[in-house]
Amino acid sequence: MTLRSVSSDFAAPDGGFIGPSLCWWTISRARPMAVCRDIGLHLDASVPAVTGTLPPGHPFAIRATVLTPLTAGGSEHLADGIVEVDAGGRIAGVREAAGAATAGVIDLRPLVLLPGMVDLHAHLPQLPNAGLGAGLDLLTWLDRYVFPLERRFDDAEAAARLAPAAFRAFAAAGTTTVLAYGAVFKASTDGAFQAAEAHGIRAILGKVMMDRITYDERIDPATILDRSLRESEELIARWHGADDGRLGYAVTPRFAVSCTADMLRASAELAARTETWWQTHVSEDPGEIDEVHRLFPEARDYVDVYDRAGGLGARTILAHAIHLSDRELARLVETGTRIAHCPSSNLFLASGVMPLARYLEAGLAIGLGSDVAGGPDLSIFGVMRVGAYSQTVRRVVADDTEPTLAPLDWLRMGTLDGARALGLDERIGSIEVGKEADLIAVDPRMTAAMRDLPYDPAEVDAADVMSRLIFRSHPDMVRRAWVRGRRLEGPPGPA
Repeated sequence: MTLRSVSSDFAAPDGGFIGPSLCWWTISRARPMAVCRDIGLHLDASVPAVTGTLPPGHPFAIRATVLTPLTAGGSEHLADGIVEVDAGGRIAGVREAAGAATAGVIDLRPLVLLPGMVDLHAHLPQLPNAGLGAGLDLLTWLDRYVFPLERRFDDAEAAARLAPAAFRAFAAAGTTTVLAYGAVFKASTDGAFQAAEAHGIRAILGKVMMDRITYDERIDPATILDRSLRESEELIARWHGADDGRLGYAVTPRFAVSCTADMLRASAELAARTETWWQTHVSEDPGEIDEVHRLFPEARDYVDVYDRAGGLGARTILAHAIHLSDRELARLVETGTRIAHCPSSNLFLASGVMPLARYLEAGLAIGLGSDVAGGPDLSIFGVMRVGAYSQTVRRVVADDTEPTLAPLDWLRMGTLDGARALGLDERIGSIEVGKEADLIAVDPRMTAAMRDLPYDPAEVDAADVMSRLIFRSHPDMVRRAWVRGRRLEGPPGPA
């Protein structure tokens, strides 16, 4: 047997593949096997290589396992299916491969084809800080880690350095649609849009608005409100609806602690007038909630602050919403306001655990968000895992008798429910004929406990496939991502 060190190499000598790591190839007469020190995976030579060359654009047809929620309810699981993407980047067919013509079909078996993940809450300039500041309360964490970082995301050059890599990272994690905050600076937000336009990801972005607290010391405080509104409107005119709606704008007052009532009201009016989204934070941290009560004594509660500003409604995404009162919950449901559930961030910053089942039972519209860098991982699969554990903890520790979500429910929340929260569910969120081809191809073999066992998609239940993708997700398991059938840079691709 011989040992050879290989660094950052996706292709194994036996035709399989692994993620970037430091590995030793053990070559023996019996069976070659790669043993990866840092991730503990074993890639057996018996695992078949993925075949076929994927085109950079459309049209094309893919043969793979297909797993998707359905708009009418339930899900579809084809252990061996074919998905056709037409010349316009839309899904033209979804069918069983058995008995079907396969000439020209790209065979990606045993990869699993899923709808692209929808991330309803992320902070683009914060990605370099992911994983820093664990255990700090929200307001301390913002002051110590976030504001200094965002202060440096101040011009087009800063955006050109960070944004392209950030969008590649989202795609590599399986996210094809992202709703994200920029910083307070117009130039870097414009640069981030340019990067999203070039990359191909579906992105809704917004320049952060802050007039009570701000980290931009170069601006006259007396001009912040008017300037922020003007710059936001200029960005809307350039980017909202660009590329037939692939890019969009979200008016973005940071949260009530950093905004005056005038800023909240004026930003909500701007969003309504321009038919853009309105995004901010609500009820994330007990200290934050206390501060909102102090700053807005006339308001009944945190949600009422935004209600008085005219900010609630179907095009509003509020992140977190952990500690809602019954009145707040009822008002959000009544107005059709959407929520980005960010369980990874909520635990990382010790903010609390959302009573998710109670909110869903009440009819609240909820999708998932990574909240990077409050959340330490931008993978929505990782968010699902932490969310599932969090709800289990509520049952065990808090005697919460509400049912927890099953793996296929988490898939729906991370895809179709996120699309619905954005009002885009007629376009994306599931693999169904007529929808735009926002897809990801995932290798389920990378989630196996022992890599030298055979994998037969026909013998794996749909819920079990998703359970492995959630609870044993691997950072390199997303092998391809597409938006409207256009391949996104980021995922490493099949071997």
